[in-house]
Amino acid sequence: MTHVFEFEIDEDAPLESLLFTFGGAEPVAAIHPGTVVVTSTRDCFAGLVRSTADVTSQVCDPRFLNPQTGPFFIEGAKPGDTVAVHFVRIEPRYSWGVSTTVPFFGALTASRDTALLHPALPELTWIYELDNEARLVHYQAVEGDLHLPLPMDPMHGTVGVAPPLGEVRSSLTPGSWGGNMDTPEMRAGSTCYLGVNVDGALLSFGDGHARQAEGETCGVAVECAMDSVIIVDLIKDTPTPWPRLENDDYLMTTGSAKPLEDAFRIAHTEMVRWVAELLSLSEMDAYQLVSQIALSPVANVCDTVYTMVCKVPKKLIGSPTAFGGVHDALRSRARGWPASG
Repeated sequence: MTHVFEFEIDEDAPLESLLFTFGGAEPVAAIHPGTVVVTSTRDCFAGLVRSTADVTSQVCDPRFLNPQTGPFFIEGAKPGDTVAVHFVRIEPRYSWGVSTTVPFFGALTASRDTALLHPALPELTWIYELDNEARLVHYQAVEGDLHLPLPMDPMHGTVGVAPPLGEVRSSLTPGSWGGNMDTPEMRAGSTCYLGVNVDGALLSFGDGHARQAEGETCGVAVECAMDSVIIVDLIKDTPTPWPRLENDDYLMTTGSAKPLEDAFRIAHTEMVRWVAELLSLSEMDAYQLVSQIALSPVANVCDTVYTMVCKVPKKLIGSPTAFGGVHDALRSRARGWPASG
């Protein structure tokens, strides 16, 4: 029997009542492994930036950015287990999205950690028309006349569980618990694997993007509220030190750190160990193999720490079965979901 849980977010809830952390919050609901969760998420500005006249420094409180939906208590989840989150459907809730520049935030400006003497870049806001039927995101220059239709590629910038050691971390931050990884790989059809650190895992997600380039250079994608469907499953007695992803074609590992090369090292170390396990190789043989077949997309170079992804094509390594075939099973269920399109 399929459990379906529909969780309605309160569009009128005050900012102070929303979730802006991973860890440190009571669960909004308990769900069984295998449950299909039908819910929505607010955009990273909680809907406060709606026109080119709105700039974040004037309409947003920096304490209340990146609201999350959740946390959900996963029945039976214990430290040492892994939660699998399969994204069945991620669709923009409204017909518009927004991107901005934010003072001293982004890859091409000074930041809190990289202090320089120059003033902040101009603070601008771009509104994107979203065409769900045509699957297009319409870019319109604000200091010129250029208009370009871009392919829609919805994703969630954040998905994570409570961090280890009882920590409470901002929803703007990525780490071993997941969080604000901002990888475009977190799209419908992908399964994210997250190691459990506390009883119930306390799963949350949000930060919908109608599309985002790798790296999220200015720090803000095409941000939008989402209507999403996920399937949550539990893999017992299997730890996952850093978030992993799987889709029909790739196995992926992530690492989040500064400097960027350390994020690269984490992601590739995790992939070497995963490939060694899946193919019964020595670590050195796996190191050599990964060195010849891996792709290394940059997820973000703008958050509090940066995130790298390491991708290995499954077909090049014999399409091994990861996590006991959880992705394939969830993918099969997703294809039969009425809302999956």
